[in-house]
Amino acid sequence: MRVIITAATNGEWMPSFQKINPAFTTNNKRFSVGFHESGIGLLASSVSMMKMFVQETPTLIIQIGICGSFDKKIPLGKVFAVKDDFAGDIGVTENKVWKDLYDLKLDKPNDAPYEKKSLPNPWLKQYNVLNLPTKKGVTVNTISTDKNKLDLYSGRYKASLESMEGAALHYIGRDLNIPFIQIRAVSNYVGERNKAKWKMKEAIYNLNETLLQYLDALHKLPNHA
Repeated sequence: MRVIITAATNGEWMPSFQKINPAFTTNNKRFSVGFHESGIGLLASSVSMMKMFVQETPTLIIQIGICGSFDKKIPLGKVFAVKDDFAGDIGVTENKVWKDLYDLKLDKPNDAPYEKKSLPNPWLKQYNVLNLPTKKGVTVNTISTDKNKLDLYSGRYKASLESMEGAALHYIGRDLNIPFIQIRAVSNYVGERNKAKWKMKEAIYNLNETLLQYLDALHKLPNHA
């Protein structure tokens, strides 16, 4: 089993890279792990992950990263598996009303690889080996600060988490039939730009502790080794 861990920046997976069981990174044909830095945003991550897939042909892609939360009841540092993601800022604002591709009739809700306008992970049940709590995510190229956008993503689209790369993974995985899982740790509340109130270090620590536990659990499963 070839597992690739991808993140927008290498700082998000570096603690795991430094601590990982050396046996996981060898050329062991039964179970090996590689690391990949995708770059920030939908465009960079889409191109980079596509190139990585062609070069590596992984059995499983694990995307990790920090994220923002729309729900202030979620404690900062909490780790989730993303069950469903979508690209939130593709569309147009007309007469102060947001219209996405489906409102504009440019796409149909179930046009592949979409399902009911979004990108659910069909492998989540199989690969959520730690039974992490799950949330729905939205992926944007511009971090949300406007209250109307916050209300749109959390209300109309029912998103709890915001990132800049998640939908790229879900799109590619679904389109090319590549098993994947997206694991995120909440570093801040969406709209809060005072970074003194963020919990970046705690989120990255929790994210990597979870990743190491995840790899250990995955490695021990007979059908995944």
